[in-house]
Amino acid sequence: MPPNESEDRPASYADDPKIHHIDTRTLRGLAHPLRIRLLNALREFGPATASGLADRLGESSGATSYHLRQLAAYGFVEDDPERGKGRERWWKAVHIGNTFSTSSFLEHPDAEVRGAVGVVLHEIATTHGQELNTWLGTMHEWPEEWRRAWELSDFKLRLTPELSQELAEKMHELVHSYQHRVPDGTEGSAVVRTHLHMFPRPTG
Repeated sequence: MPPNESEDRPASYADDPKIHHIDTRTLRGLAHPLRIRLLNALREFGPATASGLADRLGESSGATSYHLRQLAAYGFVEDDPERGKGRERWWKAVHIGNTFSTSSFLEHPDAEVRGAVGVVLHEIATTHGQELNTWLGTMHEWPEEWRRAWELSDFKLRLTPELSQELAEKMHELVHSYQHRVPDGTEGSAVVRTHLHMFPRPTG
């Protein structure tokens, strides 16, 4: 599956027009938990109306409508004219994923920028946890082949910052190499979510 949110993507994403390269302006536009959830829903499930998204996310249609318009103002979503009829307004995601440099935002002199990237990162972490918990609660509903094919592991390595970055880039490249190998609608296939968390731990 294409990335939903990300940081410090490797070179394979650098020139992909389907990936949104976030700057300080668009970061401020994205830094709201509901906007991130709305964008994720449009990317994962396809075009929808504000009321449809409200039902899916358990929010009011007034709230989803307002935040969709804000996302549109910052270039994350746009009208889907092929579906909109009459007063019914359909929205679709403009890109399949985001990329941004976390370190440059965390070191930014503007406290608002630093706060905005914190909101985005914490919402990403929350979403990852929710997705994993949903799988754990529903995996009994999936065929045996998928119950054997999932993975939940963690590893402890001693690395330098340079080696940590190298490992992350290689893992991104490996995942990227599997994209587009299975056409949509292939029998027995499913959208697979892959999370990568890599961070240092104190030794004391």
